[in-house]
Amino acid sequence: MVYGLPSWADTPKNPHSAFTHLGGYPIDGGLVDGPVYTSIFKGLIGIQLTKDDEYADFQSDLAVYHDDYGDYSTNEPTMDGTASLIYLLAAQDQKAKSKTESVYGAITRGDINDKKLSIVFTGDEFADGGETIQKILQQHKVQASFFLTGNFYRNPKYAALIKKLKTSGHYLGPHSDRHLLYNDWKNRDSMLVTRTAFNHDLNANYAEMKKFGIEKKDAQYFLPPYEWYNQQIADWTKEQGLQLINFTHGTRSNADYTYPEMGKSYVNSNDIMQSILNYEQHNTNGLNGYVLLLHIGTDPRRKDKFYNKLPDLLQYLKAKGYKPVTINRLLSSAN
Repeated sequence: MVYGLPSWADTPKNPHSAFTHLGGYPIDGGLVDGPVYTSIFKGLIGIQLTKDDEYADFQSDLAVYHDDYGDYSTNEPTMDGTASLIYLLAAQDQKAKSKTESVYGAITRGDINDKKLSIVFTGDEFADGGETIQKILQQHKVQASFFLTGNFYRNPKYAALIKKLKTSGHYLGPHSDRHLLYNDWKNRDSMLVTRTAFNHDLNANYAEMKKFGIEKKDAQYFLPPYEWYNQQIADWTKEQGLQLINFTHGTRSNADYTYPEMGKSYVNSNDIMQSILNYEQHNTNGLNGYVLLLHIGTDPRRKDKFYNKLPDLLQYLKAKGYKPVTINRLLSSAN
């Protein structure tokens, strides 16, 4: 019994409200008292209907309701009820707007209504772009997320880089310890690891992270190795109190690791950049909530390093009004 809602159907039009009765002001969204027991209605004093009862055929010995200014018992807007209704509808509206996207239990995108995105770098064996990426992000005052394997964290050659990324406020998370392949490429439901092996490997990754002062409670998003997983992996991740994530599909950014010797799988940096621009320009929500995955380093056989185009990408995103944030900020604001 809400005044004006829904606009296309039968709603209260003559509430017990001086605003509406005397001034003609609408009170859209006002929740009226609604039906009362007939026995109670008959005992009330001062009620006098101002017009014929349009709902006369529906009144009963059990309950009555009148869309009439003169009925303060059933048609008076209530402040406490309306306040509660506003809270409920606002919560539902926010929930609908902030819904994240997920695939097989992994969150793959944040809020599509918010012009924020997260640039995510993964790393295992290579880190040739590390220093370049760190400097570019610092110059553009952008914070990114780095999901690194235990192999990467324990490599002494990368220790200084990891400390610099952490000091700069970037998000550092797990990417498995030994970069295992969890499930078959063709038969996704075919597991290649046991739960025990999965837990041991992931815990080993966190053990290496702890050496850099990164606690598990501060890195609860987990990006699976090879970005390949299934619902079972998502469930095992959840059992550890963590949330599985993956990149948003639609661009070729994750192909920046490829090299010419891979044949048709190779994607050059110009094509990768164009795929990002095309997606942003031709999709209703652009890159809102997007998880854009890149690599902190690539095989030496790839001479065309996409991280060298990072300044152009960041300038484009800024010109379009996007705000790059760390993955925890992207997803926490979407829930």
